[in-house]
Amino acid sequence: MLFVTNREPKGSIRTRVNRKFAFDLKKNAPSNSIYCCERVGPDDYIELGSKLWLSRLKQSRSKQLLFFIHGFSNIPEPDIFPRALALQAQFDAVDPELVQVIPVIWPCDDDPGIVKDYWDDQKSADMSAFSFARALQFFMRWRDEEPEEFPCIKRINVLAHSMGNRVLRQTLAAWDKYDLADGVPLIFRNTFLVAADIVNESLEPEFSGRLISQSSRNVSVYYASDDLALRASKVSNLKNKVASRRLGHSGPEDMDKTQSNVYAIDCDNFNNRYDRPKGHSYFIDDGEGNPGVVFQHLVQSLQTGRVFVGVSRDRRHIL
Repeated sequence: MLFVTNREPKGSIRTRVNRKFAFDLKKNAPSNSIYCCERVGPDDYIELGSKLWLSRLKQSRSKQLLFFIHGFSNIPEPDIFPRALALQAQFDAVDPELVQVIPVIWPCDDDPGIVKDYWDDQKSADMSAFSFARALQFFMRWRDEEPEEFPCIKRINVLAHSMGNRVLRQTLAAWDKYDLADGVPLIFRNTFLVAADIVNESLEPEFSGRLISQSSRNVSVYYASDDLALRASKVSNLKNKVASRRLGHSGPEDMDKTQSNVYAIDCDNFNNRYDRPKGHSYFIDDGEGNPGVVFQHLVQSLQTGRVFVGVSRDRRHIL
């Protein structure tokens, strides 16, 4: 499995193609560098370097790419990679050539508990924006330099879970501020915001999350009012004088203030049944290994390029 990370490795921080890559989990500060790697097996990683890594993605048999940005308090093993592999297995069962999942790994603390170290992870998410914005700029330059007769035509999608939504939002804001002349390009086909741990006004015009809408053809917001992890998140943010509901709790605050490509998908009917007792990680399976309804919904979006909301005219849908 290919992945990209701004977690520092053990040993030298300089890129060395084909070296063994080992995460230094004692370091939780984001690196200024990006490491393009491959997971060969549990705790077995190789650094490929950006050129070979991008070439491997271009040559992949999958028609689409899905960058998976994990949430807070997640470490590579046993959290991020097993979840990404489960997601890949579900996609392969639908169509082995549909999509390739690429984890985007940013530094989290690995201490137990929902609230503990939450605030440190927020800081890490914000600081990760600069290195991932550089990665986006590098990718755009690589794409532009590809020979015209052999362009990379794969569709690019993003699935951000929990605080991974903060990483995505801040990355686009940093990219827009430091590298782009007039707004972000339309780079993503589908952006899936699952249990998003950002304020529920984030996608409105005066907030930096508007760049998520501007960079995407479709933005699907999956939320559940009884997500216990986000309740803990709200408590932590109130302590730090941030008083707002989370996007993953209520969906967008006012749909009329979001762009017309934003869709709100209510997952309250099953989230706790799929992920007991927190009801926070409900986007892969039903808890018994079967494809969950969120997964089936986002597969439909990947296959069609459109978000199913039934006959709803306000872009809201209940799963």
